[in-house]
Amino acid sequence: MASVDALASLRGIPLFSRVAQPDLEQIASHLIERRYPRNTTIVEEGLPGDYMYILRDGRVKVTKLSEDGREKILDFLEAGSFVGEMALLERGPRSASVKTLSPVRVLALSRTDFIALLRKSPDLALAVIQELSRRLRTVNEQASSLSFQRVKERTMGLLERLAKDPSEDGDRLVTPSLTHQQIADMVGTSRETVTRVVKDLKESGWLRQEGKRYQVPQVGA
Repeated sequence: MASVDALASLRGIPLFSRVAQPDLEQIASHLIERRYPRNTTIVEEGLPGDYMYILRDGRVKVTKLSEDGREKILDFLEAGSFVGEMALLERGPRSASVKTLSPVRVLALSRTDFIALLRKSPDLALAVIQELSRRLRTVNEQASSLSFQRVKERTMGLLERLAKDPSEDGDRLVTPSLTHQQIADMVGTSRETVTRVVKDLKESGWLRQEGKRYQVPQVGA
């Protein structure tokens, strides 16, 4: 029988929010809790994958090595996200690395259990398909952005996508902590160019900065 704590944690994660209670109990009974300190690699690009991970607490970055060996940041993920499912679905090597930016707690699910649960739970299978579709749409938008938009527009789009927390006055949304180099890696330009773009956006009033976090207007506000 799954613990009440495990069930509550799963119910609070968007991936499992619409899964029926019996299926949710089955999923929870197969999860293994693991903890990792800051600056730890949970998933390593190129290696086989035996587990997928649900981020229960903490924050991680998803990275991929470029041809010249530089680390390129693909995304930042927080509690409620999941990673590692692609290698389980296709039996291939990990397509990217996942590294902790803070102490994290994850719920691990083995490939054998994951595939068995997908076959038994239509709700879970549909939830995974929807999440993979969302990620593919994000990748397509990023590819289009790299091809057609100027650096300033790409930077604004990235900051709007990452900003989720409301500001203290409630009229803006706040990004996670970001360096100019991280922004540059994600929009495909140099750190120096990002520094100029950030300065221009702040001078125009569109962007505000508090330490390494950025405040952007709420879309539609």
